[in-house]
Amino acid sequence: MSHRIDVLSWDEYFMSMAHLSAKRSKDPNTQVGACIVNKDKRVVGLGYNGFPMGCDDELFPWQRDGQYLQTKYPFVVHAELNAILNSIQNLEGCTIYVSLFPCNECAKAIIQSGIKKVVYESDKYNGTENNIASKKMFDHAHVEYIQLKETVEVNVKILKGGIE
Repeated sequence: MSHRIDVLSWDEYFMSMAHLSAKRSKDPNTQVGACIVNKDKRVVGLGYNGFPMGCDDELFPWQRDGQYLQTKYPFVVHAELNAILNSIQNLEGCTIYVSLFPCNECAKAIIQSGIKKVVYESDKYNGTENNIASKKMFDHAHVEYIQLKETVEVNVKILKGGIE
């Protein structure tokens, strides 16, 4: 009997975990997830975009447009930062898997934490000033960033008792 050949690659596996984490986000527009992995291929941090602990999801705004303080932007913690803050070890040399290319603020946190590789899926803001700033900082700090081409879909059947 031979082994299965249709198994997920490590990149697909960890990006799937990022997508699963994104399912926790209550943001009605954009759900982003992040998964940090050490050199031994062990998950050391997970995160998704949402409000800080203690900030009620019903009392803070989810709007994208309007006066600044009436939008989500001054309040939401991005998936990458949440994964870094939720990490269980020193992140020097780790890899972060993220469903959306990091903004410039998250790029700073990624660099400062010691993460050396970013594997991302979507780069929908490619070419914007924020995106250019992220890539410039990554390049200067020698943080590798690569796009995972194949989209990975995780089919979570929580009501049916697990993951299929």
